[in-house]
Amino acid sequence: MGRFAGSLPTDMPRRSPKTPEQILTDVFGHQQFRNQQADAIHEVLHGNHCLVIMPTGMGKSLCYQIPALVLASQHRSEREECAPLTLVMSPLIALMKDQVDALLDRGVDATFINSSLQRDERLRRYANIAKGHYDLLYVTPERFRKQDFRDVLSQREIVLLAIDEAHCISEWGHDFRPDYTRVGELRTWLGAPTTIALTATATPDVQADIIRQLHLDDDQVRHFHAGIDRPNLSLDVVQTWDDDAKLDQIVTTRQNIVGSGIVYFTLIGKLSDFSERLWEQKIPHLIYHGDLPRDRRRQLQDSFMNEDGHLVLATNAFGMGVDKSDIRYVLHADLPGSLESYYQEIGRAGRDGLPSKCLLMYDERDLATQMEFLQWSNPDAEYYERVWYLLKHESEQIQAFGIEWVREKLHAKQKHDRRLETTLGMLDRWGVISGGLRPMKATVVSDLPDHLSDPVKLDAKRERDQRKLLAMVQYAKYDGDRKAFIHRYFGLED
Repeated sequence: MGRFAGSLPTDMPRRSPKTPEQILTDVFGHQQFRNQQADAIHEVLHGNHCLVIMPTGMGKSLCYQIPALVLASQHRSEREECAPLTLVMSPLIALMKDQVDALLDRGVDATFINSSLQRDERLRRYANIAKGHYDLLYVTPERFRKQDFRDVLSQREIVLLAIDEAHCISEWGHDFRPDYTRVGELRTWLGAPTTIALTATATPDVQADIIRQLHLDDDQVRHFHAGIDRPNLSLDVVQTWDDDAKLDQIVTTRQNIVGSGIVYFTLIGKLSDFSERLWEQKIPHLIYHGDLPRDRRRQLQDSFMNEDGHLVLATNAFGMGVDKSDIRYVLHADLPGSLESYYQEIGRAGRDGLPSKCLLMYDERDLATQMEFLQWSNPDAEYYERVWYLLKHESEQIQAFGIEWVREKLHAKQKHDRRLETTLGMLDRWGVISGGLRPMKATVVSDLPDHLSDPVKLDAKRERDQRKLLAMVQYAKYDGDRKAFIHRYFGLED
């Protein structure tokens, strides 16, 4: 890994390196560490790899942000070369911007590189990286596909690698990202820097897989598991028999709890129906789902973040990057597909430590919807092969008539089937196709990888998803301590 050979201005005064405690107070405005933050930071600063599992909203990011600033200040106090760089891999473009904006507001030299940037701005940031700017750089793992990015990054010393949302590394995780499977290879290319992986949700299997994917052994990694309990959250389940009962729960909660809240839905159509019924009762609210234009989604999220007391009806497209401290309730109008997803979503409530309500409205009919989703998200090897063949050999018709032509060929009598969307998304993620999906201009650039053509691997994934859904149903029907149930699921002691 090459290093930038420039130097700081000769008249710049030398400063003593800062301690983690000084940075915690001076930069982030906190008087003391909480949970296991201090221990994790200590290990990172001594060059030890770490796996940090910490509840959502409990300050995971400080476990790498503070070491990054300590290391930068040490470097500047000792020599004239530009400070080394902490590289943060994150799958969430929206969250990157929010985190970098927060750091900039605190005077931290940070930036991000992702697909949201226009070319001129991207090149400007590349030039700044080469000049030695930035103490923290946020990127998606997909950015390493770009040779120009690798060329620029090779001019800096990467002193710390942080893997945010580390469960995305693991095929066993609930939000697997194929490009994360190259993280171990990328670590080697970066010079094998000290690495910290962080997540709020990881079962023991996922934890072991994260370490393996990083090309590390378990005895090389310090484990910090801060538990998953959020004492201020009340976890309740109410069995409902129809949508009227669910609407009553939403209205009652809205009337009885002062503050902002989120109601999660699985289907956009159902969300829209509930929105109409709330407007009939003159209950103001926002709606957020993936079919809305990007600018509109951003506007809605900004309104929710910056204004008090909003109720938002949303699909799971809402929440990543939402770090609002005073969300007083999170309701689920539909059954989530896994406890990992459920735990992440309720984790957005009560980040200020005050009492907050988490209510799951369980209707057994919702299970059928999740089972259908499970089938759509798990195409078999034959289906992947059929889609790949059409894209490869029928490209003219596809580009002329679009995705509906493909759907007609695959399942003319099942127009609601969504396996095609899953398949195209996975082909794109694995680099099998390139070009736009909307409009349909994708072209085949490689063969199917084993992950998409091996029936044994695909069946194993389907079975894992089925077990996750079963655990979610068992939780909904559980009569005991639900927090203890979640602890056991994530491999913790009661």
